[in-house]
Amino acid sequence: MAKNKSMIEDDKKQYIVVKIGSEQYGIDISYVNNIVRMQKITRVPKVQPYFKGVINLRGEIVPIMSIRTKMNLEPDVFTDVTRIIILKLEEHGVLGILVDEVKEVVTLGPNEIDKTTNDVKNNKSNFIDGVGKNGGTLISLFDINSIVDESENA
Repeated sequence: MAKNKSMIEDDKKQYIVVKIGSEQYGIDISYVNNIVRMQKITRVPKVQPYFKGVINLRGEIVPIMSIRTKMNLEPDVFTDVTRIIILKLEEHGVLGILVDEVKEVVTLGPNEIDKTTNDVKNNKSNFIDGVGKNGGTLISLFDINSIVDESENA
């Protein structure tokens, strides 16, 4: 019995819950390298519209992406709770994404996540891997690789 319980515990994943607009999204914590306060973003010419520019993070140049622009949502609004989540991705290196607010870290098991179907052609749903249920709250779980994929059109 104890072996089954530990196997179930191993299947659970942690997600950082962020707000973008009025919606909550989850980012698999295994991709997250750092969370930093909003800072000056230096614009870079001739890049995709969803790239806001770059920041200097402790001597490392990090490109910054707007998820709002990538998902065709309203433009970014920067407040004192706006954060840049630094992602560490094997094939893309380091990338920062803008979020309106970081809420909390939640742990979800497989029975608390409903996978999305791939036949939905809505742009926003291409970036969503599933929907997590945390208490009475639904959290759309990002598919980080499809968000940062360069072949996606903004």
